[in-house]
Amino acid sequence: MSGAMNSMIYLDYNATAPIRESVITTVVETMATCGNPSSVHGLGRAACARVEEARAQVAALANARPRDVVFCSGGTEASNTVIRGAGAKSLIISGIEHDCVRAAAKESGLEVFELAVKANGLVDLVMLKTLLETAPKPALVSVMLANNEMGVIQPVAEIAALAHENGALVHTDAVQAAGKIMLDRKALDVDYLTLSAHKIGGPQGIGAIALAPTVPLKALISGGGQELSRRSGTENVAGIAGFGVAALEAMGDIGRMGEIAALRDRLESAVKAHANDIHIIGETSPRLANTSCIAMPGVKGETQVMHFDLNGICVSSGSACSSGKVKVSHVLTAMGFEPGIAEASIRVSLGYKTTGDDIDKFIKAWKSLYDRVRTRG
Repeated sequence: MSGAMNSMIYLDYNATAPIRESVITTVVETMATCGNPSSVHGLGRAACARVEEARAQVAALANARPRDVVFCSGGTEASNTVIRGAGAKSLIISGIEHDCVRAAAKESGLEVFELAVKANGLVDLVMLKTLLETAPKPALVSVMLANNEMGVIQPVAEIAALAHENGALVHTDAVQAAGKIMLDRKALDVDYLTLSAHKIGGPQGIGAIALAPTVPLKALISGGGQELSRRSGTENVAGIAGFGVAALEAMGDIGRMGEIAALRDRLESAVKAHANDIHIIGETSPRLANTSCIAMPGVKGETQVMHFDLNGICVSSGSACSSGKVKVSHVLTAMGFEPGIAEASIRVSLGYKTTGDDIDKFIKAWKSLYDRVRTRG
């Protein structure tokens, strides 16, 4: 890992997790070998074996069959493929979905219905039932398992039950949930579950779709028929191999989430004890252990991010997947927060390398900013 990374306190795991040393080793070893997985000679077969080993590892992460895992370039492509390839006549998406789902829905040409979320960050199941009864059939319901900005975990199994009662298909973006809570496509009863390697310490640029065995999926990319004709193009063998190793280690991380939650709770308790006018978004709902969304009224999120950066701490304001653009959080807006709160939030996300010392330094930097701003006010 670079010196720059080692000198910074990294609290932005929901943007991308530090790549694991075991993943680096596997990727380098794989790149040092030659072979196209579609070739029938020995080197081709060896490359194919690496892909299939990783497919089984990623399938285990989602409790899916290996043959039902489709590799692609990341979570964005995975969600786009589902939205465009599920054969739906209409789409129902929550108001807090990731931009890759929101943009794909907008450009799909299908009628899109937005599912409201409550002030606690959970979707409105009563509204979902109404939308399912009125939306053109078959509908595709897309609700993320855990939100990338505030970490609130949605009742996806209940959503799937309602959807299937009304003949709808269900997609859940599980990119943020992977490695933080147990994933089980079968127990959730979703038709499509999408993943991204770099959120769990794997390489950037590789993701996957875990499908129910009989659901439709029209290919977004056509060509040589790789991935059982569900995603053509020569496979990213090194990236896939790294994804597999990361999936194995991420499953082991779940047992440490109690420790991560304790660090997160310590952080939140400290800032709440110091200030009575802040908001911890989604704190009354089930949340990922590693995620805290904190709004400091009167201080824009980007100002806070710059302050922490100058103090050697990496955090985010909203989603980090918008080409560096800073904008008011659509997630907090959908929850009913006024612009003054929505634009004043930061996301602090912890991970497998986070220490108590990291949390102490964040708290110190947060208090210094809060005190300086309030003194000036």
